Amino acid sequence: MSQVVLITGASSGIGKASALLLTERGYIVYAGTRTPEKFDTDTKNLHVIQLDITDNKSIQRAVIDIHKEQGRIDVLVNNAGYGLVSTVEDVSEEEMFNQFNVNVFGVFRVCKEVIPLMRENNSGVIINISSFLGKIGLPLLTFYNASKYAVEGITDSLRYELKDFNIRVHSIMPGFFSTNFAKDNLVTNAATFDEASPYAHLVSNLAPNIVEQINKGNDASEAAELMLKIIEDEGALARETVGDKARQFIPMRRELSDEDFERRVREYYRLNE
Repeated sequence: MSQVVLITGASSGIGKASALLLTERGYIVYAGTRTPEKFDTDTKNLHVIQLDITDNKSIQRAVIDIHKEQGRIDVLVNNAGYGLVSTVEDVSEEEMFNQFNVNVFGVFRVCKEVIPLMRENNSGVIINISSFLGKIGLPLLTFYNASKYAVEGITDSLRYELKDFNIRVHSIMPGFFSTNFAKDNLVTNAATFDEASPYAHLVSNLAPNIVEQINKGNDASEAAELMLKIIEDEGALARETVGDKARQFIPMRRELSDEDFERRVREYYRLNE
């Protein structure tokens, strides 16, 4: 029997690459997106569905429909997310809430609806797409960092919570990937990017560097291949890195003291200039 996979944020980038690869490998994939029209495909066993992870009713409808059609959801991939670029001083209440509403509360909402189905089947795999910035802080990305740190905490706790029901929980920590993330999934605060901002030097130094690294990043297919490996390997690690920046910084983060690691990051991103 083919396994049934639900992927959030599947209209582009890692989500879309994973949906296509898993379908190719025989999985029945439900690609959830707020904009189904962006995912134009007639691939067999790939179902593009309307899904807004900030809307409980949208999530409930999607999960009910999948259950009616397939009777199960075997794999959940929490992929939807975006990055807010703002200083803490400049951020608005709405911007703060929206960042966590999508990147953190959205994960909770979808898990809440899918876990009962997995628990009843006494099996399942949940993969949270985090970021190497879920272990590493960077200025201007404080809220994105914090949201991905939260995703890592969710992963750790759910591994304990769901183990007795034979549900595996993992996170993938990508580095920078050459997707539309810089174009479509970075939201900037106007005050932070104002030329008169006291942070103007930091912004002019760091922001173009980050965008360039994203645009020259790894291909989304690498993350999709890792996702397939985790699904099919019952002994997969709790968390895996993928992409050059993640492979570079995460081991360094483990090995160095907080202060030494901070010095390395400041040097690498030219934050002392």
